[in-house]
Amino acid sequence: MGSQLRRLREEKKITREQAGYAIRGSHSKISRMEGGRCGFKARDVADLLTLYEVVDPAERAPLLLLARQANQPGWWQDYRDVVPDWFEDYLGLEHDAELVRTYEIQHIPGPLQTEEYARAVIARGQEEPGERIEQRVALRMRRAELLASSGRRLWAIVDEGALRRLVGGRDVMRDQLGHLVEMAGLAHITLQVLPFSAEVALGIGPITLLRFSQAELDDIVYLEQLAGAQYLTKDVEVRPYRHLLNELSVHAPPPAETPEMLRTIMDEL
Repeated sequence: MGSQLRRLREEKKITREQAGYAIRGSHSKISRMEGGRCGFKARDVADLLTLYEVVDPAERAPLLLLARQANQPGWWQDYRDVVPDWFEDYLGLEHDAELVRTYEIQHIPGPLQTEEYARAVIARGQEEPGERIEQRVALRMRRAELLASSGRRLWAIVDEGALRRLVGGRDVMRDQLGHLVEMAGLAHITLQVLPFSAEVALGIGPITLLRFSQAELDDIVYLEQLAGAQYLTKDVEVRPYRHLLNELSVHAPPPAETPEMLRTIMDEL
């Protein structure tokens, strides 16, 4: 919705200050609306469409509907108690993305985790009540369900170290690796393993790049940290990470070899 409003405003060469004045607001409010960082009042959107000379009902109706949909609570609202503010934005982006590309160096990517593996990862080093841990596990499992039902594509590159690191014990890891073998066979999932022998120098991770079906929406890079996250949106910031993911995909064996690599690690546990 924000992208559409920005496109219409720029086509008419209207400044954010002028647009803000038209809806009894400020240029910063327009900036927040165009960046998808606030809700959309129907009256504001209608006034902006009029300002941008979008008067044909057939053209206005889809945009007004989009504004109403943008204000609907996300599926993750049931888990608000355990979702940090900085992660809530990511859940919305992941839900809307057409393709999620990720590189994981420490753990299996969240949407590919089994319930027991997820529980072990979440509980590790935490002093939270068991109820909150179970809520976080349920959230992660819900993400996995949505990935399976949405048709969204996931391209994950997992460092070999993450596959060999015992999380939750040997039985949990064997089940997790067996689950990855199944996931690797699905049409909407591309899974590669970056082996220890790969001749590529890395000093960062994890990395997630989100791509959207709308041509006017740029890729977004999500970098998760211990108590927060970075969202990179400018092409000059996103480009190096896109290049890195491409490079990793070349250095990792092709996806067709992934199931056998996973079975080998399972046998060695």
